[in-house]
Amino acid sequence: MGQDIERRTFTPEDRTRFRQKLRRCLQAHAQMLEEGRFDVGQPFVGFEIEFNLVDHKADPALRNSELLHDLGDPAFQTELAQYNIEVNVAPRRLEGSAFKEFEDDLRARIDAADATARRYGVRLAMVGILPTVTTAHMTFDALSARTRYRLLNDQIILARGEDIQIMIEGEETLAITTDSVAPESACTSTQVHLQLSQEAFPAYWNAAQAIAGPQVAVCANSPFFLGKELWRETRTKLFEQAIDTRSLELKEQGVRPRVWFGERWIESVGDLFTENVRYFPPLLPVCDDEDPMDLLAHDVTPGLSELRLHNGTIYRWNRPVYDVVDDSPHLRIENRVLPAGPTVVDTLANAAFFVGLVRRLADDDRPVWAQLSFDAAAENFFRGARFGLRAQQYWPASGMLGVPELMVRKLLPLAQEGLDIWGVDATQRDRLLGVIEQRCLSGQNGAEWQAAVFHRLYDRGGMSRLETLRAMMSRYVENMSTNAPVHTWPVE
Repeated sequence: MGQDIERRTFTPEDRTRFRQKLRRCLQAHAQMLEEGRFDVGQPFVGFEIEFNLVDHKADPALRNSELLHDLGDPAFQTELAQYNIEVNVAPRRLEGSAFKEFEDDLRARIDAADATARRYGVRLAMVGILPTVTTAHMTFDALSARTRYRLLNDQIILARGEDIQIMIEGEETLAITTDSVAPESACTSTQVHLQLSQEAFPAYWNAAQAIAGPQVAVCANSPFFLGKELWRETRTKLFEQAIDTRSLELKEQGVRPRVWFGERWIESVGDLFTENVRYFPPLLPVCDDEDPMDLLAHDVTPGLSELRLHNGTIYRWNRPVYDVVDDSPHLRIENRVLPAGPTVVDTLANAAFFVGLVRRLADDDRPVWAQLSFDAAAENFFRGARFGLRAQQYWPASGMLGVPELMVRKLLPLAQEGLDIWGVDATQRDRLLGVIEQRCLSGQNGAEWQAAVFHRLYDRGGMSRLETLRAMMSRYVENMSTNAPVHTWPVE
């Protein structure tokens, strides 16, 4: 969600001071790494999950402020648009029955939120892109009232200097122009946070980047946007374009996008924070009075608020996070590859696959990133997002493989070993990885189910595209509420 800030107009002096302070934060962060100050306890994992609110027709329901007021659960917060909310799940150690505890916690919170929402004629929907959004929801007025969102919108448009162009070529082609970042609100995701020691961080980040292609392919759940069937995980392309601060000329010059896969393997977490400061101009130049170097000199942990604020406006698919809890600093990978949904059990299966596989790959004596070029990993990611379960992926010593074959033959066995190393209960391990395996064997993940149901309904005739998407989404919400994994959902 990110920290909120007061509404204000930024001056050139604000930007100069922020840049100076940001570099001082980076200096302090580097010193903390050099001195080994980061928490090295047993890793925790946590989640942020974004939801859409839909009305009785499965259209977006712009009711998040009323719902959150009545719900009264601080775990739920606003998100970018008034039809979005987010739940933050308290972190747990990766061991024993952690995934069962996550499932029980999530289902209880979601059931309570859904019961409250029903009083407004609203339901919760976990889906990567809500298929029923229209251009009417792609306006500044649809944004939530939080100052941070509106300021961020203003600064992105100001930095770009012109309207935002969205151009996506997939099964069909979409081309629109927008004067706000509102299209980004259509992108709802599951973010998995994995706390790591500074020594372990580079290997885990590299592993996360290496598996992003098969990960996004098997978990794809965003095939539609504005009535068009596009990529199987359209969210990746839409997110990249919706908050792009670059003009065409800057793109031609090779300026990096703020939604970024990256361009190299790393040797230190400091590489990522240094790149973020070096390559990306600040959007929200808000400073506090803390002097991080002075605090370090007095053995006090600095908040590094400028570094954290700046970092929150750069949307790497595997984002480095600096945070402080009880005066103890730590580092996390925020895995942003996953779409929301389709169900709680699907969400936890996706997370279990991720944390198990990165653990196993990070422990390899000859790591996969030593055998896989970074460009190949990036190509895998975008192929996986475009084609989903039908994608081809390059894997070292195997060449090009279809996603189901790569998953079943190679990656799922490694993920199982990784979960064993974490100490995850074997029953939960087999249940959750079994969900991923069955998606591969059945050929049905969230994106494939949505597309199949849409075509069965639309091809019969008698309904418009929007009416068909509403009918499909209504079925989706009902299936979601059962918590049956998506590979079992009927298409008829």
